[in-house]
Amino acid sequence: MSLDADLERITLQEERLQFATFDADTAWQLGCHLREQALAAGHAIAIEVRLHGFPLFYSALGGTSPDNAEWLRRKRNVVERFHKSSYAIGLLMEKRGMTLSERYGIPLADFVAAGGGFPLRVRGVGVVGFIGVSGLAQRDDHAFIVAALADFLGLSRAELALPEAD
Repeated sequence: MSLDADLERITLQEERLQFATFDADTAWQLGCHLREQALAAGHAIAIEVRLHGFPLFYSALGGTSPDNAEWLRRKRNVVERFHKSSYAIGLLMEKRGMTLSERYGIPLADFVAAGGGFPLRVRGVGVVGFIGVSGLAQRDDHAFIVAALADFLGLSRAELALPEAD
């Protein structure tokens, strides 16, 4: 896996995976879509969808623990601060050879630059919320969100998928 190739693809994902509108009903439908996808795949994950900081969907599937909720909180803090996916921020920190704490002086107890947090964007508006999952390996958490968003928005999964890992 190339950091640059993943970062380039994440830029495309964040650009393409935008909504025309987003409200509480959309959040619920999106959360239910992710839950159905997770159940079908047999994933033990926690899922969260927020709009303007307000929690509108949360589901913790069998096999998760309260620790997954804590990971979601820390990923959400990264997305809300940087308006980028938590995986992209993690890759940028890896590329720079530093941590969020070293670069930005923020506490690692409250922020984690690990895959699984993604900004919800509305075209012409910008970031309005957060979607996150926790329970898989970080690259897989990110890929799961992207695939579900692509399906939900009627876009090609293949075109938006991360490059194959080496």
